[in-house]
Amino acid sequence: MKLANPAPLGLFGFSLTTWLLCLVNAGFLPGTSVPLVLAMAIAFGGTAQFCAGLMEMAKGNSFGFVAFCSYGAFWWSFALFVEFFAKDVPAAAVGQYLLAWGAFTFAMWIGTFALNRALFLIFLALWITFALLGLANLLGMPSLGTLGGYGGLITALIAFYLAAAEIINEAHGHTVLPIGAPGARLTPAPAE
Repeated sequence: MKLANPAPLGLFGFSLTTWLLCLVNAGFLPGTSVPLVLAMAIAFGGTAQFCAGLMEMAKGNSFGFVAFCSYGAFWWSFALFVEFFAKDVPAAAVGQYLLAWGAFTFAMWIGTFALNRALFLIFLALWITFALLGLANLLGMPSLGTLGGYGGLITALIAFYLAAAEIINEAHGHTVLPIGAPGARLTPAPAE
């Protein structure tokens, strides 16, 4: 039995939810738009992404399993935080939360060195986005938060492209949208 590729589901869930949130962070949408972001975070960014991660586990893809389940859980935690706890949490704690996700994303980014270039770029843009948003809260510099919003929009666009490429390329049976060959190995291949 051939299993479906769950990556596009996870990537679209990540992309569209990130896009909405970062439109707010970058100042294109007002803060009153956040309830819509939270609904998307629970349903698509959280639940659909987490399901994609479980499907990646079934396929034996550890990277996809950890990435999609983790970022699905991120969206759930974000929605819960904003809806129920945000007013009582100091900005420094929010900054640490975002920097912790940035550190996790940085570690995942290292994993992408052996994967396709589109995925490499998503994780590169994402850890920078988390760093900017975290530092904005820690240092009380809203301009860094706006930059983080722009970084998130770039991240979302690249993730959308990769999701579309995965669907379109599979449907056509050949590469229509290139995603970049995997990077060079960090360690030499063993001699045969």
